Amino acid sequence: MAGAIILKETDFACEIDDSKKLSAKKREKAYREILKKAIVGVGIVDEKTIDEINIYQATLKAMQLALQDLKIPPDYVIVDGRMKLTTKCPLKCIIKGDSKSMSIAAASIIAKVTRDSIMKRYDEEYPQYGFARHKGYGTRLHKEALVKFGPSPIHRYSFRPIKSLNG
Repeated sequence: MAGAIILKETDFACEIDDSKKLSAKKREKAYREILKKAIVGVGIVDEKTIDEINIYQATLKAMQLALQDLKIPPDYVIVDGRMKLTTKCPLKCIIKGDSKSMSIAAASIIAKVTRDSIMKRYDEEYPQYGFARHKGYGTRLHKEALVKFGPSPIHRYSFRPIKSLNG
């Protein structure tokens, strides 16, 4: 999951920061305001593709898809970390960019809220895994559900806890 943002405004009433630093309630509020003040693109790569091409390549692909999903092409691309995207416009990589750039922070909020929403829907389909609570992260609850129920159709088989189940 990746987000891409072109900010139309930079004056936000709510806090815009690294999505991991905000509570779910603050992220939801920021998400709604970002949608009003930005052009938003989202890129999603499914679990089967991640297993095929690896998490790094899947992240690059999701970022490319998010850029393509923008309704207008960006003039400049800034990326969190050292991800070298293929783009026709200038590219700048910023380490810990979601704490240093409003655009990167807003994109991280869009991606996180979108992902969490998808995980809540998966929770309805596969309630035994507790996706609504842990959002698919490798928590103790998630690992216990994997041991008890085995992987679901949406799990990544390259996910370490699943690989360890298979020896």
